Amino acid sequence: MEKLSRLPRLLSVFFFFIAFLLLQSCTELKFKETTDETQNVTEFLRDNEEYSLFLEMLDITNYASYMNTYGTFTVFIPTNEAINNYLKDLGFTSLTQVPIEDLKKVVKLHIMDTKYTTASFTDGKLFNPTLLGQFIITGNTVVNDESFRTLNKEAKILISNLELGNAVVHITDKVLSVADKTLAQTIEENPELSLFTEVLKATGWFEKLNQPLTFDANKEGSFLTVLVQSNEVYNNTQWTNPKTEEKLTLNTLENLKIRYSHLGDPTNAADSLNLYVQYHVIPKLNYLADFAITPVFETKAPAEVISSKLIGGKIFLNRDIFNGVLEPGFSVDRPTSDLTCSNGVLHSVDANFTIIKRLPLPVYFDLCDQPEFANNTANYRKPGGVKFGLRPGSFKDVTWWVGSGTTYTLDWAYSPTAVNGDDLRPFRFRLGTGINDLEFTTPVIIKGRYKIWVSYRQNDRANANLRVFFNNKITSRVLNMRERPNNPFDTQAGIPDNVLETQGYKRYIFPHVQNDLQYSRLVGIVEVETTGRQKIKFVSDQGSGSGANDADRFDIVEFRPVEMDQIWPKFRKGLPVPGQSNLVPKPAPGMPEN
Repeated sequence: MEKLSRLPRLLSVFFFFIAFLLLQSCTELKFKETTDETQNVTEFLRDNEEYSLFLEMLDITNYASYMNTYGTFTVFIPTNEAINNYLKDLGFTSLTQVPIEDLKKVVKLHIMDTKYTTASFTDGKLFNPTLLGQFIITGNTVVNDESFRTLNKEAKILISNLELGNAVVHITDKVLSVADKTLAQTIEENPELSLFTEVLKATGWFEKLNQPLTFDANKEGSFLTVLVQSNEVYNNTQWTNPKTEEKLTLNTLENLKIRYSHLGDPTNAADSLNLYVQYHVIPKLNYLADFAITPVFETKAPAEVISSKLIGGKIFLNRDIFNGVLEPGFSVDRPTSDLTCSNGVLHSVDANFTIIKRLPLPVYFDLCDQPEFANNTANYRKPGGVKFGLRPGSFKDVTWWVGSGTTYTLDWAYSPTAVNGDDLRPFRFRLGTGINDLEFTTPVIIKGRYKIWVSYRQNDRANANLRVFFNNKITSRVLNMRERPNNPFDTQAGIPDNVLETQGYKRYIFPHVQNDLQYSRLVGIVEVETTGRQKIKFVSDQGSGSGANDADRFDIVEFRPVEMDQIWPKFRKGLPVPGQSNLVPKPAPGMPEN
């Protein structure tokens, strides 16, 4: 009986002990929104007093909680000293005095939703914009024999590549400036561009370049790129009037009107002075990094284009060879270019230029040059990059039809034997049960007649009957990707390049390597009726038994004017080298050509 009487008391002690443990457990339980214990950006800032002002900026703008969630961000964090200098420049003593909308813009300019380490930095624009929609320009500078990475030509990176749970962080010595002036305002406030400003106002283009940014239904912004000329350039430009034989220096608006305004009304879009300005304006946002890789740009002048070449790290415009004669063109001044404005970007050139009637120019279209592929900064054009693919609807300029395999992807793959070190691999490129009707939008191609060469890697399981369409018109030859040119391996004693060309083949990689199996096939001659971007489509007529995984591998598609040498220049294989063209000119006489 005595033992039974003690039982309730023992049970009560037991349950009290259990309750105590549960209470302790509850008080210590904390939830994190990340998948590991690594600090997120907000936590990092709270633990590092030297960046407390940036944390205050996040708190004021309600971005602190956003930066404490799971993500893959890049964050440029100014030091407290940098933010105090920013406040001093504004005439404020605290962040609470800064208008909230202005502070939000500053915060968003310092955050990107893609991870970028300095290994991905180049001397130019980072591929993805910030949360503000403006781009970051990276570069290098040397101060007191010490090299620094720079951002937007104004801030130095003091500490780089801090890996946090949701971001890569870079510490900077300055707050980045928000581009809040339009193209017109930025040009006008520069005294070295006073004559160019006068020309813009005389033609009505000042108002057009002063318009705020707008977006269309496809979320395409009304960005413009403007090539400006300084007063010094105009002071060094002379012209002889054929009517009076008077030599004029084109350093006044009146002299520019005499030279270019053939209708006497510069506001008329058909007047030559107005067309002169139109030729200085390029649609969309184009930084120097874009000029380095894009051979031809449309301008606002109807059907007129500007060509671009990267030579020895310098960008030349309209530097082309016609009828064996080199037109030197002009170059872009790097230090005064890549100037971001609220509605576009400015570049300075070192010479006066006007419209040149263009003959056809070659276009070398690497099918892997797609911004959606480039978003994968961890693998895209990185040594040993891991293959990855994107599903239908992921691309802006690539479309395809899929049968039952609606999840089949268009794959990027590292390929050291291909141009730029990569090739394009449609997953099961075949009729009915895979990708088909694969259509690409090309870069700008100038009006004229062209031969189309499609480069591929030979594979016995690839498509043997691939039809090619240019602007919805079928070309004269099908593409058999199982086929090899006659005697392809014996490059010294075998068939010469010019003989292969007569068979509709060529070796497009230099030097040619026997076991790379990289070939180029002529698929037809086409007429480009209007200068601009065109469409090229590949259609498979084969079902099962062809188009196995990774069997179809595409590289470069070349559009060469029919009058041009179809063999040279050739291409280097492998990843691109900064400052080096991937084109190889024809060797000097007596040198091996394979």
